[in-house]
Amino acid sequence: MRVALRPHPESAALGEFVLEVELERQEGALLLGYTLQGELERLRLPDAGAALPPQRLWAHTCFELFLAPERGSGYCEFNFSPSGQWAFYAFSAYRQPATVPQPPAPCLRWHRAPTCLSLRVRLSPESLPSGQGALRLGLAAVLEGKEGAFSWWALAHPSGQPDFHAPEGLALQWEE
Repeated sequence: MRVALRPHPESAALGEFVLEVELERQEGALLLGYTLQGELERLRLPDAGAALPPQRLWAHTCFELFLAPERGSGYCEFNFSPSGQWAFYAFSAYRQPATVPQPPAPCLRWHRAPTCLSLRVRLSPESLPSGQGALRLGLAAVLEGKEGAFSWWALAHPSGQPDFHAPEGLALQWEE
């Protein structure tokens, strides 16, 4: 399955971009393929191996994934930075942190070309919310411009300010 993300109406005009995510399940693992095409020279992209504060990867260009079981208010968030770093957060309800064990490290493969930035992610079955039924997914990205302006991309945006944690953002139903 392939889906297109779109910018939030309050996003800065950083240039012409197309952002798509391809999803697949393989032996219980979740495979994601983020592809950003466009004027990458207009973005601030962390270099591979750059040391960013891990708890603030979302404050720079990064791709994001929110996962929740079909029923319940808990969810988790993954951030993937072009630096190669990743972060995980768990929540018991909307923006309410939860203490859970750190999942196994995802397998990340970044590729950068003049007009294309892509990321392939493999999340092991142990990284996914357990339980019966479908998952709800929120797919998102933060694009940081060279001058410090931001563009927020998602599959679905709630009304008002950009908020990837809003329940409306977990808009994709994914059957196990």
